[in-house]
Amino acid sequence: MCREFSTPLSADDVASLNVGDMIYLSGDIFCGRDAVLPKLVDMTAEEISSELNINLDGGVIFHTAVSPAGVGPTSSNKLEIESSIAPLSAKGIRLHLGKGALHPETVAQLNRYNSVYAVIPPVTALLGELTLSQRVVAFPELGMEALHVLQVERYPVIIAVAKGRSIYE
Repeated sequence: MCREFSTPLSADDVASLNVGDMIYLSGDIFCGRDAVLPKLVDMTAEEISSELNINLDGGVIFHTAVSPAGVGPTSSNKLEIESSIAPLSAKGIRLHLGKGALHPETVAQLNRYNSVYAVIPPVTALLGELTLSQRVVAFPELGMEALHVLQVERYPVIIAVAKGRSIYE
């Protein structure tokens, strides 16, 4: 049975998740990858809230670019992406979406910040149908790698890292 979750996610929502759980995710999710995630890491939580007018607390980040062709996960273990996971979790991100295995150090950091990592099937056509809207919220000069917000309905995801464990072990 798949449970349904909506953003923003609470600490209790995340604490209820286990490796291997399949969930449906609805609401607003941020999208970013190699170019934009390091920029977010370099900003303080206050700068993000005031300068970008967005709140990361309880948020979800999908490791993807947004292009006319749609969205699909990129490899989360790329240096620029994986190194953003712990600091963004510390700033309030509760769920990171992408694909691929993460290093044990990152698994431990997700546990430390009560965040989880989920893999999402690389099915661009399906995700396009479940994306209700999209808009650029920061760094438009980065084109499709700008920070976007998608409003989604029932994105299917599988929890890959939770409570210090990884599906890839």
